[in-house]
Amino acid sequence: MGMLKTFRSVVQFDSITRDPVERRLKKAACIDDYRRIAKRRLPFGVFDYIDGGAEDERTLARNVTTFADIEFKPRVLRDVSNIDTSTTIFGRPAAMPLILAPTGFTRIAHSQGELAVARAAAQAGLPWSLSTMGTRSIEEVAAVSDGEKWFQVYTWKDRGLVKDLIERAKASGFTAIWLTVDTAVLGRRERDVRRGMTLPPKIGVGTLVDGAIHPSWTIDFLRNEPITFANVVGKNDEDGSTAVSLAEHVARQFDQALSWDDIDWLRSIWDGPIVLKGIQTVADAKQAVAMGVEGIGLSNHGGRQLDDAPAPISLVEPVRQEIGDNGTIICDGGVRRGSDIVKAIALGADAVSIGRPYFYALGAGGERGVAHMLDFMREGLERTMALSGVRSLAEIDRELVRWK
Repeated sequence: MGMLKTFRSVVQFDSITRDPVERRLKKAACIDDYRRIAKRRLPFGVFDYIDGGAEDERTLARNVTTFADIEFKPRVLRDVSNIDTSTTIFGRPAAMPLILAPTGFTRIAHSQGELAVARAAAQAGLPWSLSTMGTRSIEEVAAVSDGEKWFQVYTWKDRGLVKDLIERAKASGFTAIWLTVDTAVLGRRERDVRRGMTLPPKIGVGTLVDGAIHPSWTIDFLRNEPITFANVVGKNDEDGSTAVSLAEHVARQFDQALSWDDIDWLRSIWDGPIVLKGIQTVADAKQAVAMGVEGIGLSNHGGRQLDDAPAPISLVEPVRQEIGDNGTIICDGGVRRGSDIVKAIALGADAVSIGRPYFYALGAGGERGVAHMLDFMREGLERTMALSGVRSLAEIDRELVRWK
């Protein structure tokens, strides 16, 4: 009896979790775990489209690892019983300095796509961004989310179409514009080349085998309407209704003549904040501010365009030193933990933005996966602030961190 009592005191059996999504998410303790779950659930070509970068993927890796070159100088005995992560971005409230960046073709991870992400972001009190190449329309998103919404613009050769998109976004309550400036041509994404990746994915022998290996994704894909570039259906001869190589699509549709002069054109049709997404030098940040641009999106497109471009976190401090208080700095790329947010703020950023982390979480568990991931980021931010001895974002300053 003594042995049985001892056994009972140290052995407990977990209750059985019947909900498969909850069961998966219980095993996700960090962004790499969402990535691992998504990799198991998604077809190989789909996962590689989300996960991959340009050429040898050195920039993709450095976006993340450069954060590890920064260490904290934590203060103690500071009464951190109350932690406040709230902020304002362009004068509008956000629960923390985190923006969900635009991602194209989001429905390849889950049939709800942008709708799921927008709902989760609104629930978390965070700005979310819809891509020009989104798979849910401006109006569809507005119908399901009353949260803060931004619209991302690729400047196509058809400026009339761009103007129409921006006017629709304004009418639907979107409050800021990302102008992506680093895609004059598409970077060579060699995982996609090897897979023969198209958008939407073409059905062939390899696709059928891949689909059989990933039945839950395949069933979800087949039960829902076809994936298209939802904002331009019927308005463009490449609206995603037929499979297209992304590189060929960019070459045919995007305006390689995009220049600083086009900022004035964009300002003539949009009176809200503009963020240039793809700034990679101090000189370009300075010029953007001189032209009256409100936001500096320090970004190398998640390592998907020019390999060996600088990691965004490495640019935050020199850009802030150059522009002073004259622009909102958003560090886009490599953020994987709440501690990364603190590091970026300490170096001078106003906010960070993420893409792959929520794409992984969407693939892992749909809307619930995204909400779970945002909770992880919030908890990590709060914990890092407490362990560093700061109670609000205003208390995070340059003295909190040092480069190794």
